[in-house]
Amino acid sequence: MGIVASLDKVLFCNTTSKYSVLRMKTDDTSVPADARSPYRYHDHLIRFTAVGYEIPQTETVKLELSGEWKSGKYGLQLQVERWQEVVPPTIAGIRNYLASGLLKGIGEKTADAIVRRFGLESLKILENQPKRLLEIRGITEERLAEIQNAYTQTRRMRDLLTLLAPYNVTPTSAQKIYEYLGPACADLIRESPYNLCQVPTFGFKRVDAIVQKSGGNLKDPKRVRGALFYALEDARSKGGHLYLEGETLLKKSSQLLNERIPLPQMRVPRDQVEQELSAMIIGDEVVSNQGNIYLPRVFLQESETAQQIVDLLLERPKQVNILQALEEVKAELGITLSKKQLDGVEMAFQYNLSIITGGPGTGKTTVLKTVIEVYRRLYPGNKLSLAAPTGKASRRMAETTGVSEAQTLHSLLGLYGDDEERRIRQQEPLDADFLIVDETSMMDMWLAHQLFKRLRPGTKVLFVGDADQLESVGAGDVFTQLIGCGIVPVTVLDEIFRQAKDSRIAYNAKFINEEKTGLYYGEDFTFIKAESQEEAADWACKLYREQTALSSIEQVEILCPFRTEGAVSAFNLNETIREDINPPSEATPEIACGGKLFRLHDRVMQIKNNYHIKLHDETGASVGEGVFNGDIGTVCSVQPDKIEVNYDGRFAEYSKEALDELELSYAITIHKSMGSEYEIVIIPLMAAHRILLSKNLIYTAITRAKRRVLLVGEKKALYMAIQKNGKGKRNTNLGQRIQLYYKAVTHRPIPDMAAADEKLKNAS
Repeated sequence: MGIVASLDKVLFCNTTSKYSVLRMKTDDTSVPADARSPYRYHDHLIRFTAVGYEIPQTETVKLELSGEWKSGKYGLQLQVERWQEVVPPTIAGIRNYLASGLLKGIGEKTADAIVRRFGLESLKILENQPKRLLEIRGITEERLAEIQNAYTQTRRMRDLLTLLAPYNVTPTSAQKIYEYLGPACADLIRESPYNLCQVPTFGFKRVDAIVQKSGGNLKDPKRVRGALFYALEDARSKGGHLYLEGETLLKKSSQLLNERIPLPQMRVPRDQVEQELSAMIIGDEVVSNQGNIYLPRVFLQESETAQQIVDLLLERPKQVNILQALEEVKAELGITLSKKQLDGVEMAFQYNLSIITGGPGTGKTTVLKTVIEVYRRLYPGNKLSLAAPTGKASRRMAETTGVSEAQTLHSLLGLYGDDEERRIRQQEPLDADFLIVDETSMMDMWLAHQLFKRLRPGTKVLFVGDADQLESVGAGDVFTQLIGCGIVPVTVLDEIFRQAKDSRIAYNAKFINEEKTGLYYGEDFTFIKAESQEEAADWACKLYREQTALSSIEQVEILCPFRTEGAVSAFNLNETIREDINPPSEATPEIACGGKLFRLHDRVMQIKNNYHIKLHDETGASVGEGVFNGDIGTVCSVQPDKIEVNYDGRFAEYSKEALDELELSYAITIHKSMGSEYEIVIIPLMAAHRILLSKNLIYTAITRAKRRVLLVGEKKALYMAIQKNGKGKRNTNLGQRIQLYYKAVTHRPIPDMAAADEKLKNAS
C-alpha cells in the first residue's frame, strides 16, 4: 500500500526527461519524521517531497505513490517507482479525475457533460463502451479517438510500470520500452522478461538479476538470446567494435549466462548457446559474415558505407589546371607550400574523395585555406560546405579558415539526438558541391553512414584530421580505415611548420607519438612533480588560479583522464576550483535545481546536443540556434528561474528545467576536449590513472594547447602512458570491405595490394 497524497507545489520539472520534484500533502502518518516539512500549515496536513518521472501534476486528483524513501541533497525524499490515480466513487471524484488534464481531449466542460449523462458509470463507459461518448454534444469521432488514445496510453503505461516495478524502471525508460516493443509490450514481458534485452541500453544483467531472484528458468532460450544480444551491444557501445568473432561472442555470452550460477547442472551448456546463435543467424536476428557476428543495423552501416565510398572514388572529376589560381592564392596569403602540402592541394582537385592528415604544426590549416581559396576562384558559383563532428570544432574551423560559417555534421545532415536516440529530419541529398570535414578522426561509423548515403553524385569530399588522436567516441574507426585501405588518396603532413623553433609542444607531440620519453621541457612545456592525488589537485588548482589571472578563464583548461574518480577527476576539481575562484557571496547570485548548482561567472559546458535553443548577440538580435555537446561558455546572468550563458559572444538562456544540460567546466575530461583548442592546458597525470593512460590520450591532451602545457603528477605515469598504445584494435572490416567492393566493381586488383593490406593492418 502506497501513500495517498495530493499535489501541493511543483518544485522542479524537466520538460524533456519528465523528471519532477514535487511537494505533496497527506494525512498519512506513515510518512517518516525526517521526510516531513518542519513548517506548519493551516490544513494541518503533512508535507513531504516526492521525486520521479512523469508523476501527474494536478491538484484535483489524489495519487497513490509507491516507492522507496531515500536521502538526497535536500533531505529524505520519496523516490516514486509507480503511481495510480485515486478516484473516489462519487460524482465529484469522477468529475475531478476527468477534468484533471490527465486525459487529453477532456476539459472541465466536457467532464461536466460526461458525468451529467453517465453519472457513476462514467469511467465504466470510458473503459468498456467509449463509443457512447459520441452522445455528448461536442465530442466528434476525431475527438473521441484522441480521448481513447490518451486513456488507453495512460492505462497501458500504468500497467507497464506496475509490471516493471521489480526492475526499477523509470517512466521515461518505460516509455522507450513501449515505443520499441509496441502496444503488446506488457504481454511480451510476461511471456519472457528477456524480451527486454531487445531494447537498446536496457541491459541483460539488469533483467537477469531480477529473474534469477524470482526463480526464473535459467535455460530459457530467450535468456540465452538476451545474453548474445547484450554481448554484441556491449562490445559496440563500450568497446567501439562493429562485430565480435563468433568464438569470442560465444565465450562472452556463456560467461554472462553462468558467472553467478554455482551449481554445474544449472548452468547453460555451450551447445545450447551455439544452437541459439545459429537460430538467430537463420532468423536474421544477427548477421554472420566470415565468422564475424554483427547486429543487422551495424552490418548495414559498414557494408553500405563501403559501397558508397567506392562509388565516390570511381567518380573521377573533370581535371582542371589549378596552377594559376594556386599562384594567386599563395601570393594573396603570403605563404610558401612544401612539396607535401602542394601534393595535398593538388590531390583535393584530382579526386572526389581525398584525405589530409598530420599532427600539430604540420600545416593542415594552411593547406585547407589554400584549397578553399583555389576552389572559390575556379568554381565561384558552386556550393562549398565546411563541417566538423562537434560545435567547437566547426567554429574553430570557420575561424582558422576565414570562412563565414562551418556546421556540425549533425546540423548539416539534419540529424538530432545522440547514439540510439538519434533521429533523422530529412533524407534528401546533401546540398554541397564540395564538402570539407575537419577533425574526421571523431567521426564514428553511424555518422559516416549518414554522411556518405546523402552525398549526391559529383560531390567532392576532403577529410582533414589527425590519425594519431583518440578514436571516435562512437563505434568504428572510420578515419584510420579510410587511410589504411590503400584506395583513398592520402597526404600525410609530417614536417613541423607552425611552432617557432624554441616551441616544444609540436615536437613533444611527435616524440610521444613515436613512443619516445625524452621530451623537451621549458617555459612552454613544464612538468611539476606531485606524489599524491591530493598534492596534484592542489597544484592543478594553484596553476589554474595563476594562469587565469595572467590571461583569462577562457584561455585555460584542466584536462583530466578521469571524470569522477579521485581527487584529480574533473568532477572533484570543478567543485574545488569553483569554491576557490568563484566562492558564494551576496553579490554572486546562484541557482540550484536537480542537485546541480550554478553561480554567476561559472565556467560551464553543454553536455548534450540541443539543436533548438535560441541564440542572440549582445544587442538581443538573433544569431541562430543550437548549442552542442562540448561547447563551453560562462554564466553571465542568474535569475530566480533561469540563467544565461555566453558562448563566445553568442548568448543562450536556460530555464531551471534545462539545467541538466550543463555541468561545470573548469576541468573536463581529455575525451571531451577533442576538437577544441586552448592557449594553456593543465594535465594531471598519476599512476592511479594507469587503466586509461596511453600515448594517444596524452598526445590528444597536449595537442589541445596552442601556447603552453603544464603537466602535474608522477613522471612514471607519463612514461607509462607514452609506452602504451591506447588505440586498441577495434573490430571493423570497413577497410577490407572497401577493398573488396573496389575489386568487384573494377575487376582489377588494388595497386600494390600487398602494401595496402599491410598498411591497413598497421593502421588498425
